[in-house]
Amino acid sequence: MSQHPVIVGGTIAIDNVITPQAEAKELLGGSASYAALAASYFTSPVHLVGIIGHDYPAQHIAMLESHGVTLDGVERSEGESFTWTGEYHANMNDRTTHRVGLNVLESWSVKVPASIATTPIVVLANMSPDNQLQMLAGCTASSRFVIADTMDLWINIANERLHEVLKELDLFVINEGEAREFTETSNLILAGKRLLAKGPRNVIIKLGEFGAMLFSGNHENWEVTPTTFFRSSAFPLHEVADPTGAGDTFLGALAGYLASLGKTEFAFEDIRQAVIKGSVLASFTCEEFSTRKLQALSQDDINTRLNTFQQLTHW
Repeated sequence: MSQHPVIVGGTIAIDNVITPQAEAKELLGGSASYAALAASYFTSPVHLVGIIGHDYPAQHIAMLESHGVTLDGVERSEGESFTWTGEYHANMNDRTTHRVGLNVLESWSVKVPASIATTPIVVLANMSPDNQLQMLAGCTASSRFVIADTMDLWINIANERLHEVLKELDLFVINEGEAREFTETSNLILAGKRLLAKGPRNVIIKLGEFGAMLFSGNHENWEVTPTTFFRSSAFPLHEVADPTGAGDTFLGALAGYLASLGKTEFAFEDIRQAVIKGSVLASFTCEEFSTRKLQALSQDDINTRLNTFQQLTHW
């Protein structure tokens, strides 16, 4: 069975990151950038949909293209690119955003070129629910699998539109803090069930350094069973250099793995395996600034870490 391509829509940014150990500027950033790069390790081609300004660094574009990421869906604007400047604190979980320059994102309306519109694996990386719905409207595959991520900003200022997105999803990915906020409960098992009730067929709650939880099935009679719930740890790291983009890497890797299976209907075990692939790729992202570690990986690097992860978590 041949693999499917993936289409990834979201932000493409220039990041400036400060950590307790170092500072780096003009980095490749954005939800779609990380997700597309991660997906490229499992399937090809990966079609990127986003917008950049006249000032976007050419080396970032060249790197993405070298990994089989196509840019037909990337709009090039005369304005300035989306930028984010943030600082991580001692525990590397807490961060302060110092500056956000929306720039070209402010008036962006997603346009999906006809040449890539029928791509069957659709990834709505973190962007506004309006942009996510625009992208969905432009993706016309008769059989497709739709995955989306979000953030607390959209839960707070675009809640109704976000609920519209959820009704269209096969898989919804969200971090634990946002899951608690969105479902108004501190119990993550109950949060997963409540998220299933909002429309998606499957839900993943990301737990950062503690892994992820997968929920699947009918919310009305949902219970924890080996075919409705999976709990994965994260790959243990001695040191975290920069966690920016780890969640987006997780999203892209699991989408790329699912696309590699060459179908659009997935068993629970397929998604379970995808969670593992996402966790392993995300661990690489944390080890260096931006995509520096992620973009330099070999398949041997990935396979070795997957094998180690399996041995660490098998009992």
